[in-house]
Amino acid sequence: MRKIEVKILNPESIDQAEKLMVCAARLTQRGHQITCLDDFMGLYEKPYERSTVKNLVKLPHPTIQKFSVINVVVVGASRRFLAQITRHQNEVKYMSASLQYSDYSGVEDFVVPYELLDSPQEEIYIKQSKEAMHRYQEMVEAGVDNDSAGYCAPQGMRNILLISATPYQWKHMIHQRTCRRNTAETRYVMLRIWEQLISQNTELFSDCGPYCMNGICEEGKMTCGKSILPIMTVIDIIRVDFPKILDTGQFETEEGEQHEDTAN
Repeated sequence: MRKIEVKILNPESIDQAEKLMVCAARLTQRGHQITCLDDFMGLYEKPYERSTVKNLVKLPHPTIQKFSVINVVVVGASRRFLAQITRHQNEVKYMSASLQYSDYSGVEDFVVPYELLDSPQEEIYIKQSKEAMHRYQEMVEAGVDNDSAGYCAPQGMRNILLISATPYQWKHMIHQRTCRRNTAETRYVMLRIWEQLISQNTELFSDCGPYCMNGICEEGKMTCGKSILPIMTVIDIIRVDFPKILDTGQFETEEGEQHEDTAN
């Protein structure tokens, strides 16, 4: 799971999403005051306080959080992550590197599952993955098309994925996929995305964590029993749950700030 990187490609859209959210909420109560475009633009450009954003986010009216899309690129996550995250289809679009059109001959770069990192099984896993890609290359060299040869590719092969979603849907995906019942890689990627989103807009994305951080676990009898404390930041969660990755120095906080673990 090392070497996975994420980046918001259009951070300016987050400010736009916030502005449209406030405007949409005000529009529902001020329609009788708008008789021309200038009236609407006055409403659209009307200043507001940070407390307004914080209060609107709490309302049970998600539509006002759906008037913009945020584009994120995930570089280096596995094709297994691709299979899992694309279960989310409402208000989300994806574009992935293609096994059909790309030639992965000679590529030997794989995500090592978190549990296998620095374990005796890591070498066995890497060896097996490389052997699978050797079979892939042999097929391509024998004239087999990339799509058919791609069936040899292991799930751990690294991929590039573009994800485009509304702010509300990003929050929904983060709610579900940062829960400790999810797979480690998916949790880690979504935590990294949440960390970037909340650094852009604290009020809009502060309530993104797993349901146990915002009330009670909604998994019922399937609960993991290991709730995440509401006081924990995204960086705190990563430090507690993914120390092997932090040991590599890959994940750095802003201005080198150190965060102490807040849970066992």
